[in-house]
Amino acid sequence: MKKPKSMRGLENLGRVRLSKSFFMRDFLHSEIASFYGMSNIPDDPDLAIWAGRQLATELLEPLQEAFGPLRIRGAYRCAEVNAFGNIHNLNCARNERGASRHIWDRRDKNGHAGAMACIVIPWFADRYEKGADWRSLAWWIHDHLPYGSLYFYPKMAAFNIGWHERPSHRIDSYIAPKGCLTKPGMANHSGSHKDWYKGFPSIR
Repeated sequence: MKKPKSMRGLENLGRVRLSKSFFMRDFLHSEIASFYGMSNIPDDPDLAIWAGRQLATELLEPLQEAFGPLRIRGAYRCAEVNAFGNIHNLNCARNERGASRHIWDRRDKNGHAGAMACIVIPWFADRYEKGADWRSLAWWIHDHLPYGSLYFYPKMAAFNIGWHERPSHRIDSYIAPKGCLTKPGMANHSGSHKDWYKGFPSIR
């Protein structure tokens, strides 16, 4: 598929189905692009669609099946929008780091593809508001899903979840205790962590 050059072309891109529940349109909204009047359209739609399908199928669908509806806070950013966000301190990493993360249509420096979305799970957000520990959800995902990386944020326990061809299997957080929860080589990385998420739903 060529990069859309018209509204109809963008409409057709948005209709591309990535998984049972998700379409490309679900991931194209950018508040940065909307506010500053920019287009958030992939330069390489085929790569963006392929990476997005892995994210939606391998990670988002299982999460939704287990916990119910999830909400996408942000997902795909084209290189132009991401660079603008980085320069203007709008919580965007440099494009070199954003490639294969929020910039779905660019491979990373090692040639690997990936896709990332920032999501909220209302089922858990309600519990988090009442004092639930963010690590309970982090360990549930760690034990059940082939995630590439996770990064948790204080508001509504939103988190970045990424699929990647070469997953780092690393979890970080801006919620206390801040920093790296786990990564390969740490003593807590392997084994079951089920004591953290008692009462959580199981994968259907």
